[in-house]
Amino acid sequence: MLSKPFLTTQDIAELLQVREPTVRSWIHEQELRAVKLGREFRIAVRDLEAFVNERATKSSNSD
Repeated sequence: MLSKPFLTTQDIAELLQVREPTVRSWIHEQELRAVKLGREFRIAVRDLEAFVNERATKSSNSD
C-alpha cells in the first residue's frame, strides 16, 4: 500500500503513465471514484487499486 491515503489526478497520471485529462475523464465518467475538495479531486489508494484491478486482464486456464 502506498504511504499516502489520497492521491491527486497528477499522481495517478504519473503512476499509470497517462495524461492528467484522461484521469479527469475517468472521474467524470464515474469509472474512477474520487472526492472533490475545493477545485481539486482526490482519489483514495483503495479506489485506484479497485479501478486497476477491474481493468486487469484475466488469466485463462484454457491453455
